[in-house]
Amino acid sequence: MRADPRALRFGAAITTLVLALVLVTGSVWLLAVQAVVFALGLAGRPPYGMLFKALVRSAPGETEDARPPRFAQGVGLVFAVTGLVGYLTGITPLALVATAGALLAAFLNAAFGFCLGCETYLLIRRLLPAAKLEVHR
Repeated sequence: MRADPRALRFGAAITTLVLALVLVTGSVWLLAVQAVVFALGLAGRPPYGMLFKALVRSAPGETEDARPPRFAQGVGLVFAVTGLVGYLTGITPLALVATAGALLAAFLNAAFGFCLGCETYLLIRRLLPAAKLEVHR
């Protein structure tokens, strides 16, 4: 499966805004919604990517392997769930650090096209060539 890099950066930009709002407001519900978005992205149904495709009709000039971005969505999900656990248990520093970590990764992708989760996926693949990192539906 292939992914449109423009849609990935668009999704990262929306994620950046959502996570910044979570940090400013402390909204558990908004973080929960973002966690669902990450889960859907991990399942290959990224809502922000679907929104991009609805708004932009032009074909991408290039595409990329969808596995690294899907892995990155899984990493984002772990950070979002960790943040939710922090907020729900009253461990605010845990919530803030986890949310800020996800925000940093989303911002790097949105602003510079550097996907930290994707690079982690590729590094793991290089270090463990036999690792089964494919996400199955």
